[in-house]
Amino acid sequence: MPEIAHPTLTTHRLTLSPFTLADAPLVHDYLGEWEIASTTQSIPHPYEAGMAEAWIRGHAARAAEGQSVVLAIRERETNTLVGSIELRLSLPHARGELGYWVAKPFWGRGYVTEAAAALIEYGFMTLELNRIEAHYMSRNPASGRVMLKLGMTFEGRMRDHVRRWGRFEDIEAYSILRREYRA
Repeated sequence: MPEIAHPTLTTHRLTLSPFTLADAPLVHDYLGEWEIASTTQSIPHPYEAGMAEAWIRGHAARAAEGQSVVLAIRERETNTLVGSIELRLSLPHARGELGYWVAKPFWGRGYVTEAAAALIEYGFMTLELNRIEAHYMSRNPASGRVMLKLGMTFEGRMRDHVRRWGRFEDIEAYSILRREYRA
């Protein structure tokens, strides 16, 4: 099993690096936005004081236990925090699940696609994963466009798969396999 660490990855416009506690105020502000929380399965709303710090403090332990790699997405030129990207791991199955959020001021700039491509490469080449999957709520088609740009294959819709704040949500499922990535 490869060692799980919090790497620093760079792309043309971005740096993906571990969060620090200094990021907590911005994380709190960004995740306090209804539009961010409402299209995720796990971000609470309202986003209470102390949640960002607790979330950041948990990253190293989750990596050490082989559960996930969580990285801050930052603009390379300014080092501005724009969002987060994560691979939730199932190492016995050589599988990862991609998850991400980007703050509203940075929507529509292609940052998620760029960050996800780098993390997918890390998952396949460094962590030796065989499959990386991603899911999104059907009412958030922008996430689906990201997955298509990444070369992922649509696997299907899970109808009323999750209940979010009293409302059932359909979930779209995508994946890419290591052999497809190499091709």
